[in-house]
Amino acid sequence: MSTETHYVCDLDSMDWSVAQDFEANFRWEYDDGRDSLLNLYRKGKRQQWDSDYRIDWSQDIDPENPAGLPDEMISIYGSPTWNRMNARERTRLRHHLQAWQMSQFLHGEQGALVCAAKIVQQVPHIDAKFYGATQVMDEARHVEAFSRLLHEKYELVYPINPYLKSLIDDTLRDSRWDVTYLGMQVLVEGVALAAFGLIRDYAGNPLAKSVTAYVMQDEARHVAFGRLALRDYYPQLTAKERDEREEFVVEGCYLLRDRFLGDEVWEQLGLPMAECKEWVDRSELMRVYRTSLFARIVPTIKDIGLWGPRVRKAYADMGILGFAEGDVEGMGLRDEEIARDLDSRLKNIEDTAAAASA
Repeated sequence: MSTETHYVCDLDSMDWSVAQDFEANFRWEYDDGRDSLLNLYRKGKRQQWDSDYRIDWSQDIDPENPAGLPDEMISIYGSPTWNRMNARERTRLRHHLQAWQMSQFLHGEQGALVCAAKIVQQVPHIDAKFYGATQVMDEARHVEAFSRLLHEKYELVYPINPYLKSLIDDTLRDSRWDVTYLGMQVLVEGVALAAFGLIRDYAGNPLAKSVTAYVMQDEARHVAFGRLALRDYYPQLTAKERDEREEFVVEGCYLLRDRFLGDEVWEQLGLPMAECKEWVDRSELMRVYRTSLFARIVPTIKDIGLWGPRVRKAYADMGILGFAEGDVEGMGLRDEEIARDLDSRLKNIEDTAAAASA
């Protein structure tokens, strides 16, 4: 069954065209790679995987709570709207809210796929082209995995969130190669990692947990790719050029913060929009959740050298400045370790089942 039949509403078009104007860059020196990026490229090659085989798609989901997430993670949990809902309405809300979130992951991964392909064309260094090519394959695999999860298990898809769409549009339309990195590798991928992590760490459903854990193993490398490439490049820019990038970062972070409001779900389910929005805006749980999404972005932005007054003030206003000293590299290593541990646990389960049936 096609994706179109699973959308919660009719779309004006199943296609989105973004006009772009940039130069494809060829590099005739093939032996000028930086060790950091070449090592990342080698790791990217070693860690390729096939979602058909690594993920057990025979696992079912609970129709009342597909990912097996605690209700406390629902953004309107405890609100007057939530308290008025009966069991059936709450079940429908869980299904739609989780499908909406997985849909944004799916659309964001397609955005990353297109941006990674653009990076391969644009970037002026052969080592970055090498790694970018592995990311193109990674992103195709992620689109495939989330698409299959939504088609076969949720059977429900939401359109791309307008805030996410706006940031991807800004990223793709900019002709400067480093802005493609900045918008996708640092901002979109950074906030996605934090959102994935909450599902991986709190989901009771093993299918939802494994999809997000394995995607995170790749995404940790992607954020490192952007950090390594831009950390070398931004010190070469003029103050005016860095100011332009900082303005892009500030605008992008506000778009990402608002991406997780969930307005589309309240509207689709006929819930009182104003009441839900007011609760989400005032909820301490949502404040903590939305700020935690920037735990990887803030230290990365500081590390690559975009740490002027504009960025620091915006981060202070958003309540996320405290993440500046976060260990992004350590977080990435933990993501890889969790994926490996999950593989080991699943293999042990398979071996035990095989021994019992022998």
